[in-house]
Amino acid sequence: MGMATPKETQFHVLAVDDSLIDRMLIERLLKTSSFHVTAVDSASKALNFLGLVEDMASEIHQDVDVNLIITDYCMPGMTGYDLLRKIKESKSLKDIPVVIMSSENVPSRINRCLEEGAEEFFLKPVQLSDVHKLKPHLMKSRVKEEQDRQPINNKRKIKEEFHSPDKTRVKCIS
Repeated sequence: MGMATPKETQFHVLAVDDSLIDRMLIERLLKTSSFHVTAVDSASKALNFLGLVEDMASEIHQDVDVNLIITDYCMPGMTGYDLLRKIKESKSLKDIPVVIMSSENVPSRINRCLEEGAEEFFLKPVQLSDVHKLKPHLMKSRVKEEQDRQPINNKRKIKEEFHSPDKTRVKCIS
């Protein structure tokens, strides 16, 4: 029996592509790098999976543990760019790193995606070397998750830092 990675330590990637072949390729590359992968064929299915429903103004907060989203740019209905914008506008999802991939090398499109918050823009076909570039973004999102889980510093502790024992005020320059 092979050594299975415990699910908690495995990164979960949501792969979005309308092309079955591209979806299978990205899924295989991600699984080779021992990622847990959920693959869907449209941006609207991705939003559903994430608990963001287009027609509803409110978010259904599902506890979906996705560490990264990799999406095709050109898809019918909603583009990868539209998906990126919806994710970045969402309070609960905005910190999930998003990577866009496209078979077309259009600098203005690439820049627009990066300006809207995409972590990377990969040209298809995606290579294993591209997948290795995902690790730093995943590590960053995991560190952010850990920080968000920690309780806010005790206010009394903060007050003690600003007042010395002899009741004189200590000036703090930030």
